[in-house]
Amino acid sequence: MTSPADPVAGGDPSGHPRLKLLAVTACPTGIAHTYMAAEKLQQAADRQGIEMKVETQGSIGAENVLTDNDVRDADGIIVAADKDVDLARFAGKRVLSVGVSEGISNPERLIEQVRSAPVHGGGGGAGGAASAGGGGGAGGGRERSVAYKALMNGVSYMIPFVVVGGLLIAISLSLGGHTDPKGGLVIPDDSFWMHVNQIGVIGFTLMVPILSGYIAYAIGDRPALVPGMIGGWIANTGELYDSKAGAGFIGAIVTGFLAGYLVLWIKKVKVPKFVQPIMPIIVIPILATSALGLFFIYVIGKPISWVFEHLTDWLGGMTGTSAILLGAILGLMIAFDMGGPVNKTAFLFGAGLIATGNQTVMGMCAAAIPVMPLGQGLATLIRKRLYSEQERETGLAALFMGMFGISEGAIPFAAARPAQVIPANMLGGAVAGAVAGLADVKDAVPHGGPIVAVLGAIGGVPMFFVAVAIGTVVTALTTVALVDISERRRRGEPLVGGAGGPGGGEPVLAGVGVGASAGAGAGAGAGAGAAVAGGGVASGAGSPEKSPASPAPSPAPSAAGGEVLSGYLTEQTVKVQLDADEKEAAIREMAGLLARTGKVGDVEELVRTALRREAQGTTGLGEEIAIPHAKTDAVTAPVVGFARSAEGIEWGSLDGTKAKLIFMIAVPEAAAGDEHLRILAMLSRKLMDVGFRERLEAAPDEAAVLEVLREVQ
Repeated sequence: MTSPADPVAGGDPSGHPRLKLLAVTACPTGIAHTYMAAEKLQQAADRQGIEMKVETQGSIGAENVLTDNDVRDADGIIVAADKDVDLARFAGKRVLSVGVSEGISNPERLIEQVRSAPVHGGGGGAGGAASAGGGGGAGGGRERSVAYKALMNGVSYMIPFVVVGGLLIAISLSLGGHTDPKGGLVIPDDSFWMHVNQIGVIGFTLMVPILSGYIAYAIGDRPALVPGMIGGWIANTGELYDSKAGAGFIGAIVTGFLAGYLVLWIKKVKVPKFVQPIMPIIVIPILATSALGLFFIYVIGKPISWVFEHLTDWLGGMTGTSAILLGAILGLMIAFDMGGPVNKTAFLFGAGLIATGNQTVMGMCAAAIPVMPLGQGLATLIRKRLYSEQERETGLAALFMGMFGISEGAIPFAAARPAQVIPANMLGGAVAGAVAGLADVKDAVPHGGPIVAVLGAIGGVPMFFVAVAIGTVVTALTTVALVDISERRRRGEPLVGGAGGPGGGEPVLAGVGVGASAGAGAGAGAGAGAAVAGGGVASGAGSPEKSPASPAPSPAPSAAGGEVLSGYLTEQTVKVQLDADEKEAAIREMAGLLARTGKVGDVEELVRTALRREAQGTTGLGEEIAIPHAKTDAVTAPVVGFARSAEGIEWGSLDGTKAKLIFMIAVPEAAAGDEHLRILAMLSRKLMDVGFRERLEAAPDEAAVLEVLREVQ
């Protein structure tokens, strides 16, 4: 019988109650780091005699979920996450928010810091967005990370509104519209297609406030949602500040960040206790919304209106200049903000000249209008590995919208990567406008895109399509090049050469069974939201080098006592000592190991896909472990290999250790489902067990290795 002072019974030898902590771990892809951090925190708590329960928010859903009773009795909560975690349930508790890598690297320090962490005030929002007590990174890098996460939060919520609104408008115009010199593409009032069009317009109208609102929400939690959305609506409604066009998505980004940080500032103001309960639901939203709205109308809105008016006057003075120069300038303006004041200035300038008999200026605009969505959509097709599954699906929608002259289809890409996408859009738009000006293309209606030519409103149709095609290709290639340069600089790689390419630098195991596909077709598969693509269509000259034809493989030997990793790993795919001494050679050797099973149809493509994944972010997990992986149709069925390196191989691991225990996982594009993800999760957890790793290192031969790996349950 245990005594009250027994730590297991809920006390320590001194008679004090045992400390009770909770934790939540989550990484963007929800596989390796999620479970590694959970295991490390649990082990550290056990060593200190602290009671701990860890909730993992992995790709297969939340496991070991924290209950209301758990939270009520907890002395503190550690949130080790690189994605949004709702903190509202932890109101009134000490909460320490850090990145998931901190949970892996410094679990003891986090347990110590959480005891003095600030009490959470009750808002929702991102765990890991801010660090309490020094668990996070350096200030500048942390702040940039918070800003980027907030921007991507807004973009992810905006995308469905862009897609639904844009596609409904495009469908209604194509099936129910006709050209009209005064109205552009016109749909008869009170018709079925007019109602479809109006529904699409509502989606587009909500798009900008949604972007602004969810940027603000990611920064300032729930109290920032209302000021962010209302601020975005104001930014997009030019009539409120005497402008013929709203500020568009750029204005929404501005209002989103202003609202979020304004709410954070108001939260710091000390107020009497009786006011505190109504602060997040009444006081903060009213103050922030009023201040932001009036600031935009009276301070920011005036310069926007001034820019609109003076750009129009400036363009009016250029009508006698070179058509090529005017076309390039109009194309630049059309492409800059896709619906904002600069875009609208060029569009309305061209539309106004139609009534005077000058249709050439509108022809320049019409050629530039579809270039942005078509170019961004094309970029997702020619370099799929740069884009997540969701982005590739958005790219398909953008291609469709571009055909109907809906330039807003490119907004999600411009909002997510403004420094790369906006210059590429402008260059492509300028080229399209210049070519149209050179060829004297005419447009009789105030609209753009191939649909206008199909409906007979374009003069000089062949050159119109040439202008659009050249501008689209320029936009796509420039986007890919700029993103590639940006990612290589971020990773500190040389700008020329090197394996792989950019992909957002997602954490390890992104792209294995979670929709971040290697070589997937655009829109294919069931992606996991915004997980960054793990591979792509192989680039470079020549056809893929196939592995030599081999006879049908002999049946894999069964492991005594049951399968190892659901039968994906067999004695055929185990090697006790790698010959390679560097990463690329090790991956090639591991690919050859997997090819023994007969499940690898193209060894070179498997290697290329794995190397592209490495270029996006190391698969070295630390603790002398690496798990390179690829999702590609170069394999016909899931297969897992394991090998050891006595000296260790430099893998760029988080903790700086060389990889001595190396697993390689390859699955075909069609392979998905919870079983595969559970194996990855179990493997990640088990590898955190020091004794398991020691047994794995000490196993003398392949059969002994299999026997140790059978412990993974």
